[in-house]
Amino acid sequence: MASAKLTLNSNVRLSRSGHYIPLLGFGVYQNYDAKTSVLEAFKAGYRHIDTAQAYKNEAACADAIHESGLDRSDIFLTTKCISKTHGYESTKRGLDESLAKMRFDYIDLFLIHDPYAGKDLRLQTYKALLEGKSAGKIKAVGVSNFNVKHIEEIKAAGYELPDVNQIELHPFCQQKPIVEYCKANDIVVEAYCPIIRGKMDHPVIQEIAAKHSRDPAQVLIRWSLQKGYVPLPKSATPSRIHSNAQVYDFELDEEDMRKLDSLDRGKEGAISWNPVDVD
Repeated sequence: MASAKLTLNSNVRLSRSGHYIPLLGFGVYQNYDAKTSVLEAFKAGYRHIDTAQAYKNEAACADAIHESGLDRSDIFLTTKCISKTHGYESTKRGLDESLAKMRFDYIDLFLIHDPYAGKDLRLQTYKALLEGKSAGKIKAVGVSNFNVKHIEEIKAAGYELPDVNQIELHPFCQQKPIVEYCKANDIVVEAYCPIIRGKMDHPVIQEIAAKHSRDPAQVLIRWSLQKGYVPLPKSATPSRIHSNAQVYDFELDEEDMRKLDSLDRGKEGAISWNPVDVD
């Protein structure tokens, strides 16, 4: 279980790249005023921003970074390429387009957004990203929504394993086989939808929140942190952006964790696209 001494500045080392990723990230999916939200997130202390080419707000996130006055080296920025853009040449072009759009020399973490394109295109895309890493355009390479079989095909092709796998994770959808595999192979697990898109009215969540005098969202984020994940809560509401970062001055006890762990419904508990089982 994670220590209560964690802070908003806590991070974890990525085993392949050697870089460090902040333990709490700020997601911007479907955020149509991402610049304002990211600037607010910086005020709240976040230094880890998670965007994607498909979100169509890479430039807005970058504008916030440029205008924040923060050093680029103090920000950990993630983007992703979705399956319709997969392929060796198209991925290389997409990487350069993202860099140009954001006016940066490098991206901290570049993920394959999903496995839908099929094995051949997945491997071509991964190869292109590794070459981008070798060229200094990417600090670390990872995947998203990948199951064990998808990561095993990377290993079988003779490529280094990803630094990160970003998957849907919350008490109702715990994806234990994927998590166990990633932990056994030193792959950092990022949790998207960590606050279940606001669907937090379950009695167990409400009970634990009341016990600690916390918002349900704070309980869920703390659960992710204590499980060893990197949660990526998202919000466009300033008060929520700040409260979601205030999760370091309390700790869930063993009984709290046991109760939350017992809520797992497997695949039935997913609330997002969760395409981990595609061929």
